Amino acid sequence: MKKRKIELAIISDVHLGTYGCHADELITYLNSIQPKKLILNGDIIDIWQFKKRYFPPSHLKVLKKIIGMASKGTEVFYVTGNHDEMLRKFAYTSMGNIKIANKLVLNLDGKKAWIFHGDVFDVSIQNAKWLAKLGGYGYDMLILINRLINWFLNKLGKEKYSLSKKIKNSVKGAVKYINDFEKTAADLAIENHYDYVICGHIHQPKKEVYENKQGKTMYLNSGDWVENLTALEYSFKRWKIYHYNHDKLSPFFMDEDLKDMDMNELIASITDKNDISDIEVKTTEDEPNSFDKQGLSQDTDGV
Repeated sequence: MKKRKIELAIISDVHLGTYGCHADELITYLNSIQPKKLILNGDIIDIWQFKKRYFPPSHLKVLKKIIGMASKGTEVFYVTGNHDEMLRKFAYTSMGNIKIANKLVLNLDGKKAWIFHGDVFDVSIQNAKWLAKLGGYGYDMLILINRLINWFLNKLGKEKYSLSKKIKNSVKGAVKYINDFEKTAADLAIENHYDYVICGHIHQPKKEVYENKQGKTMYLNSGDWVENLTALEYSFKRWKIYHYNHDKLSPFFMDEDLKDMDMNELIASITDKNDISDIEVKTTEDEPNSFDKQGLSQDTDGV
């Protein structure tokens, strides 16, 4: 089966290194597409909850796959989030086709897309990081419990159930937070004349046009690969939310060269000369708009 050729794919909130990450499913999805650009919009590697004892081969295979895509011509932008904020010090660094940024502006068929993770709107992260990290551990435990419940439901032939979604939808504060997040992002995008504003962070996939007295914009959120298993795709001047659970991708389960690799082989392959022989590390700190001449957003947009 041929891979789908698309202009742009955006994924976020993969949380590699945590029990909730669906790495195999993500590899399956990446194997099914051939994007010109791949944007990793934050929280790809969960450095907050990184444990030496838990980083299984499937998680390393995701990194190997992304590096492989870059070596074959896909332009990869790693936009940093709060769980991988350690990488923010490397903003404006490029390694061949892989570029690191804190935020990004792309020109898509004459329209401006403003892309950032979204944690800047989260007061709990800005003012009480320890509380946010504690919440992250609790969320990880909830996902583990949910997996056990879904295993039993699967054995009984019943549909899967999401505890975290149920909690979010039933707690008024959580619903209000999500609504405020989306409105704030959209209002800022309109104020700064962006046609699209694209976030992650809140694990809520969405595509919706927002309008106020100043104008309108399209708000998009790529969701996550913990609960929703979703991505954003752009092609033929149109956006769509991709849902892994609505697709049948078994033919793309794994690249043959990744399928039988053990941990040591994977670690070695990530720095394989065939993948990185043409990679040159560049730091363009003084030229924030140098990435592909697409432009990294300046600090005049409020984020």
